[in-house]
Amino acid sequence: MPAIEKDDYELLVKQAQALVEGEEDWIANTANLAALLFNNLHNVNFAGFYRMKNCELVLAPFQGQPACVHISLGSGVCGTAAQNEKTEIVPDVHQFAGHIACDSRSNSEIVVPIFKNNSLWGVLDIDSVKLENFDEIDQKYLENIAKIIFNH
Repeated sequence: MPAIEKDDYELLVKQAQALVEGEEDWIANTANLAALLFNNLHNVNFAGFYRMKNCELVLAPFQGQPACVHISLGSGVCGTAAQNEKTEIVPDVHQFAGHIACDSRSNSEIVVPIFKNNSLWGVLDIDSVKLENFDEIDQKYLENIAKIIFNH
């Protein structure tokens, strides 16, 4: 079962597009999108962004508890998604080898790579307190939201 229903995701994508329309500042856009996702997805305890800087992921705007600031490529779910340049859905983070526990309440996670000019810019990271909170529906719509950050 997705974090929200398909119809709700379609509205969320429209809201995300409206938030970034005409705004070129990535900090403003990711801050607004983090707030939108955090406040509209179910069972979420972290919604935020990491950007590539000096060959590692560095914390960017987010909503939730304090988070890890630096993540190496290939480390944890975020680093794995960045290294492989593909979305990672982890139904149980405690079963994911090398999981980085920034918030011990997290039980499942989805991480979506973000591209700018066909190069990896960073990732969208969403954690849930519920096991198996994310599925292919979440993946589809969150990938659409990740694309609009730089392609609006």
